[in-house]
Amino acid sequence: MVAWLAAADPGRLHFEGRSSRQRLEDARDQVAALLGARPREVIFTSGATESVNAAVYGTHASSREPVAVLPRVESAAVRESSARWAAEIRWVNVDPEGFVLVDELDRLVREGNVALVHCQLANQEVGTLQPVREVADICRAAGVLLHVDATAATGVVRIDFDALGVDLMSVSCHHIGGPTGVGALLVRRGLRIEPLLLGGAQERARRAGLENVAGAVGFAAVAEALVAGDSLAGEAARAQLQAEALRDVAASLDGTRLYGPVDPLQRLPSLVCLGFDDLEAEPVLVGLDQKGVAAHSGSSCSSEMLEPSPVLAAMGFDSERSLRFSVGWNTSDAEIDLAGERLAEVVGELRRLRAN
Repeated sequence: MVAWLAAADPGRLHFEGRSSRQRLEDARDQVAALLGARPREVIFTSGATESVNAAVYGTHASSREPVAVLPRVESAAVRESSARWAAEIRWVNVDPEGFVLVDELDRLVREGNVALVHCQLANQEVGTLQPVREVADICRAAGVLLHVDATAATGVVRIDFDALGVDLMSVSCHHIGGPTGVGALLVRRGLRIEPLLLGGAQERARRAGLENVAGAVGFAAVAEALVAGDSLAGEAARAQLQAEALRDVAASLDGTRLYGPVDPLQRLPSLVCLGFDDLEAEPVLVGLDQKGVAAHSGSSCSSEMLEPSPVLAAMGFDSERSLRFSVGWNTSDAEIDLAGERLAEVVGELRRLRAN
């Protein structure tokens, strides 16, 4: 990225501008290869939040239909942008493992007047892998557009945008070890939606503003690394072993609840969401932090405060008692062992305090 931090405007005709343009398009090719898309379907954005907002605004601004259909476990970006730009939201419930109730979604779509349906590829808090292909068939039969938030799944499971049969897909780069401030919105070939950002013809008139060439180069570097030698499969296998080790430690502690699908093939390999019947999340998180272990709780989109998780609430569980471990490309087995030891220590200490 360093060589492109002061990149020339890719829209200029001089040599420096043409060089930036070539590097930007090379990056687009590499990101498209990771996501199973055509390069022209990739719009670079500032991240998944912008991508989601662009998909929601662009669809509703381009459609006369007032309704959005979305599961209750979607990210805050999907929920809140839909509340702003859709005239009506039809909510789809989920089962206790976090799976979208497909029959209910089908019924709500068939009620008509739908501009856009949402179905995340994987849940950001409990890791549930959603039946996106089935939902795509429902939307195609009804002539309705489908947006998929693939942020949690990118770089963790294999994604094939073309094979999924969806219309719009949002992804981010920092979730997979790349730089912050860059992501992409994938738009199916031939689909035209209104741009969220106006003021220029960048990104083929689909997103105004000077392109972040250095960010795109960073995104491309991660994409290339994941595609090369099928390292994505290797990383996923390692993450699953590490996550299962944490789940085993958690399950060995009394009063533990493990959230998400029981079948490991139906959830992301990189997430462990759990809770304790007699302990709230905040003191556990504070205790872990004091012992050098970083974990999270509540809504995955809330970084300023511990807000109750709407995902767990939709699944029928106490939304204030969950905490979440994520493993990634740079997580070591030693860190997993340490996290398991520290979790057992903290839980034991807090229970002794309660007993006194």
